[in-house]
Amino acid sequence: MGQTRVYDAKGIITPVTIVLAGPNRVLQCKTDESDGYKAVQLGFNDQKDQRMTKPLLGHIRKFSPGGAVGVKRIREFRNFSKEVKPGDVLGATLFAPGDYIDAIGVTKGRGFEGVVARHSFAGGDSTHGAKGWHRRSGAIGQRLFPGTVMRGMKMPGHLGQVRRTAQNLEVVQVRETENVLLIRGAIPGANGDYVVIREAKKRPKGWRPHAERVEAKKAETKKK
Repeated sequence: MGQTRVYDAKGIITPVTIVLAGPNRVLQCKTDESDGYKAVQLGFNDQKDQRMTKPLLGHIRKFSPGGAVGVKRIREFRNFSKEVKPGDVLGATLFAPGDYIDAIGVTKGRGFEGVVARHSFAGGDSTHGAKGWHRRSGAIGQRLFPGTVMRGMKMPGHLGQVRRTAQNLEVVQVRETENVLLIRGAIPGANGDYVVIREAKKRPKGWRPHAERVEAKKAETKKK
């Protein structure tokens, strides 16, 4: 939803990205007995029924009693940490301030770019007789064996619009009434894009930096 900055209790500025994290409806809960694996299927953002295919709309109504309406986005998550059932509504309260998350999104598309923008090449000299080689890569082949361009050679081409994961981002604030998360730092994608916010794989709940753990141990020893 955009970027802004917030102040903590000490008056320190923190740049954050605003993410609308709900409401997400639980559409289906898969189990080992029925499907061979455990997973939770979530639906985000309501959609008019006439804008959905009949098979998908029938799937939603099968697992969501009470005349559920369609949704724009459906994603399946394995190893879901919370016990849920079809029809439940989940929001930003799945996370708490201080938790670490991984943000998965599609980066901004940059179109066709040269080697300077795409691979950070230095380019050619601007003087000393260099004409027309200011933003080129230079020689890419060989005179003798193999006499062809090597595979994987960095060359101009399409830049951006690929799936990327930003790991270990900290949740600064959780605004329950607005279903909004304020996450420290940047997230892949442009404003208005859909992203997946999950618990950090490398920093699960309860993880703290080494310095904080050392201070906590010192405080416990003093109490004893």
